[in-house]
Amino acid sequence: MSSLELHHIEKSYGSYHALRGIDLTVEQGEFIVMVGPSGCGKSTLLKSIAGLEPITSGTMMINGRDVTHAQPGDRGIAMVFQSYALYPHMTVAQNMGFGLRMAKRPKTEIEEAVTKAAQILRLTDQLEKLPKQLSGGQRQRVAIGRTITRSPEVFLFDEPLSNLDAALRTQMRVEISTLHAKLGATMIYVTHDQVEAMTMASRIVVLNAGRIEQVGSPLELYRNPDNFFVAGFLGAPRMNFFAGRVVQVSTGHVTVQCPLVEPFDVAVVDNAKLAAGDSITIGARPEALGIGSDGGFPAKVHLVEHLGRETILYADAGALQTIGSDTGTGNLTVHLPDVAPFTKGDPVHLRFDPADAYLFGGDEQATLSIPKSI
Repeated sequence: MSSLELHHIEKSYGSYHALRGIDLTVEQGEFIVMVGPSGCGKSTLLKSIAGLEPITSGTMMINGRDVTHAQPGDRGIAMVFQSYALYPHMTVAQNMGFGLRMAKRPKTEIEEAVTKAAQILRLTDQLEKLPKQLSGGQRQRVAIGRTITRSPEVFLFDEPLSNLDAALRTQMRVEISTLHAKLGATMIYVTHDQVEAMTMASRIVVLNAGRIEQVGSPLELYRNPDNFFVAGFLGAPRMNFFAGRVVQVSTGHVTVQCPLVEPFDVAVVDNAKLAAGDSITIGARPEALGIGSDGGFPAKVHLVEHLGRETILYADAGALQTIGSDTGTGNLTVHLPDVAPFTKGDPVHLRFDPADAYLFGGDEQATLSIPKSI
């Protein structure tokens, strides 16, 4: 039985359409991560699942029960918010057992549930402390412990790590993933952080403008994006995009003209409707671009990020027509898997193997071709 089923969920605020025909099935024990740009509807969808936002239309099932119009407390869910939302005058134990006390559960049951959750989250020595005596990571563990004590059917997380510093976020990613493995519970997690999505998820749901663009495993979405939006959204640094043109079309193949290399042939999907002269978008992951001593496409380094065992170059390729770049026309990102001795202003020659090219085209900018190495 599926843990969660969403059937054509719609949510409107007056004339604003926040969710548009959301269909999603979450299996028991999955860790689903929802990502997308600000305003895409991911937090609205999470709150709708929790019952904190009434949906406009559609059907919602949790473990086979229709909860479309059920109250939040009757849905069998528990939610961890971006803020810890702990009662400052209550101890850790009292905060963790608060939901059970409100449900008027027996004292012994509450104590057993709190003790078990504290052991799982390594909070046994903190039970008598107040929230102000805890670190940020410990407070978030208390908030998670409060959900564990309720033994929910589905855990919901709304950007729970965004208030933590980088080191604590890394630690808490590991702890939440470990918790998921221990409990075998169904978890749905909203985040802006691509590292969280790629490292924690069983499947990622990419949302855009209230719609689901694609659902799949992290590597599936990274390697085989359905369209330009997914390709550009997943990946840090993001994929480079530049304009190209179809020179010739044959069965299952096209010849593409691209400023970085000589015209090249590439296989395209069966339903690709292309004609000679059509404009297309070419995508190249930063790791697919290289640096040569000569030849290739001339550019100038305008920023270098030295990250220890890898280097990120931001290079200005001048007249090259890039697409969707936040830093302007002609800017490309290159990921080098080593320490590279480049500095701002250095001239470089960019190299690109056509075998690493993604092609996007048509009205929906659907993926027409993926690299041969995928």
